[in-house]
Amino acid sequence: MTGNRDQGPRGPFRLGDRVQLTGPKGRLSTVTLREDGELHTHQGVLRHRDLLGLPDGSVVTNSSGHDYLALRPLLRDFAMSMPRGAAIVYPKDAAQIVMQADIFPGATVVEAGVGSGALSLSLLRAVGHDGQLISFERRDDFADVARANVETFFGEAPTTWRVVVGDLVEALPRETAAGTVDRVVLDMLAPWECIDAVADALTPGGVVLCYIATATQLSRVAEYIRGTGLFTDPDASETMVRGWHVEGLAVRPDHRMVAHTGFLLTARRLAPGAVAPSVKRRASKSSFNDEDVEKWTPGAVGDREINDKQLRKRAREAGKAAEGARLATASRESEHATE
Repeated sequence: MTGNRDQGPRGPFRLGDRVQLTGPKGRLSTVTLREDGELHTHQGVLRHRDLLGLPDGSVVTNSSGHDYLALRPLLRDFAMSMPRGAAIVYPKDAAQIVMQADIFPGATVVEAGVGSGALSLSLLRAVGHDGQLISFERRDDFADVARANVETFFGEAPTTWRVVVGDLVEALPRETAAGTVDRVVLDMLAPWECIDAVADALTPGGVVLCYIATATQLSRVAEYIRGTGLFTDPDASETMVRGWHVEGLAVRPDHRMVAHTGFLLTARRLAPGAVAPSVKRRASKSSFNDEDVEKWTPGAVGDREINDKQLRKRAREAGKAAEGARLATASRESEHATE
């Protein structure tokens, strides 16, 4: 999956490629191909050079006679296995975000926060070579992990991506001109704090999408967006994906599934001076206080937070992977230059 973005994840395996190996009993191992690299397990040794030049989907045998299926990892595989500073946006939600926010080639997209870079990968693919992704992150350490993960995946730092460390409300007006941003994706604890700045940055008809963990946050940001009078009525949803076991006549749902991960809320920017037609609603409580919000923060509902020691370790892992990808890309470019 690494390498030149124009070439993409295709062709025979080359030095620097990430390869997902499925061994006996379905166990997965992911390696970055190196000239003298080896995969050591209790079931033998598999040399990296035995994979070089083979097409994707090949089967190779290790020193003990065990077969391994070799495939380049898909984006979803990489996202689920990459080092994490902050929690990632799961592939099922990233796919919905790209569709519901209508991320298109050539779009100017703003993302906040960047977290570990999982969603950034999907957004960068969607905006293409002519688009631009600007990712805002308050924490330097999270931004470093995200940069390393993105470079590892693409084999280089994409020229269409810019990471800004700072608060979105303060930094967005400096980084973009008013009315020039096509799409904004907010993945943060209190997205309502950014809606005014987002409204200024969005072009008429532009989309704001909020990825929200809890029902109270969902209600608060929806009411805030309605209160501005600058957007269409917000639309909210969640995505649940349930796998199925299919083997002969034994067809049943999987015993386990990833259920609720977050809510998606979207709204579109109205033209300056436009007033959306009124929508009749039942009367309900629409005011919030700090006590309401505190009951539904990630800490209050039991979400695990990464400590500084774990974060430093994962940052080192991501940095090593990115350095390997950069060296592999430079090596391939040197080989092409001499051909």
